Amino acid sequence: MNYFKMIESTMDEIRPLDDVAVEAAWNRIDNLTKPLGSLGMLEEISAKIAGIKGFIPNSLNKKNIIIMCSDNGVTEEAVSTCPQITTAIVTNNFTKGITGVNALAKFSHTDITVVDIGINQDLNNTQIINRKISYGTKNITKAAAMTKNQAVLAMVTGIEIVDGLCKQGYDILGTGEMGVGNTTTSSAVFKALSGLPTDLVVGKGSGLDNKQYENKKRVVEKALEVNNITEEDDVIDIISKVGGYDIAALCGCFIGAAKNRIPIVIDGFISSVAALCAYKMNSLVRDFMFPSHLSAEPGAIYIMEELKLEPMLNLKMRLGEGSGCPLAFDIINGALYAVNNMGSFEDANLHKSNYVDIRK
Repeated sequence: MNYFKMIESTMDEIRPLDDVAVEAAWNRIDNLTKPLGSLGMLEEISAKIAGIKGFIPNSLNKKNIIIMCSDNGVTEEAVSTCPQITTAIVTNNFTKGITGVNALAKFSHTDITVVDIGINQDLNNTQIINRKISYGTKNITKAAAMTKNQAVLAMVTGIEIVDGLCKQGYDILGTGEMGVGNTTTSSAVFKALSGLPTDLVVGKGSGLDNKQYENKKRVVEKALEVNNITEEDDVIDIISKVGGYDIAALCGCFIGAAKNRIPIVIDGFISSVAALCAYKMNSLVRDFMFPSHLSAEPGAIYIMEELKLEPMLNLKMRLGEGSGCPLAFDIINGALYAVNNMGSFEDANLHKSNYVDIRK
């Protein structure tokens, strides 16, 4: 099977937002009984959802967070305080309902889809979708993380997972991940894409001390050097050289969401890097993305600048797992409900001309 052609075919199916629906949404929003622009990002969210769906729904009730789980060979370089076995343990724990994302997902009545895209052992858990490409990636300070075919297969897997959830009637999706060492791989990918200084793209991840942090920065720089990252490398090249299966698969999820015209929420740093990868492959996918929160990882703010997107929240979160998505789901639904249920200027016996447009 030619996975490269499958990616190209999917890209061809992506269309821009529905401009007519967006204009109709803004006409409604600007005639609600409030100062123009006074609901800020809630207005922008509602109009963007209208562009995706073709109308402003009252709510997006069927929600799912896709958690891509994989291991990274770079953990050999002591870039994390967690042993690699943590990936398998936490992945299993997702199905027990005891993790951070589980608690927040239950609170917001959200389902979870857990995918083994490359964990370095067999989990034998029927609640986990087994799409394992290999038993983890290679150590990126010594060799490429994966082949280009493996990177594209991971992307296709993400697209297929989204296709399946859309067929099940889900209205909105979130993105999560689990994989020890994946703040290192995502930092390496972002540095390769952006060319930013290492200090701006590499953070302390799961809680490194200063000595460990300096080592992590050296590891990222060495990975780019060993793999001969150049400006000619495209997204697939970069992911295959210094990325991880989780990043590639989440990149596919963003592409798949755009193809299926369904809103998809970005969680933290790793899924933000995946979102940027998808955007670099097809700029239209950004129209379907909603950043939940600004990750405490230092590179997160620069990714948002490149995407030209603004996170809804800044709660100093850095858990990953998709934990920011349930919070964003509630904000999005709050925005939609407000816009659909507020009265108009006419209903309130007020005149639009009395209000200043605070957006100007």
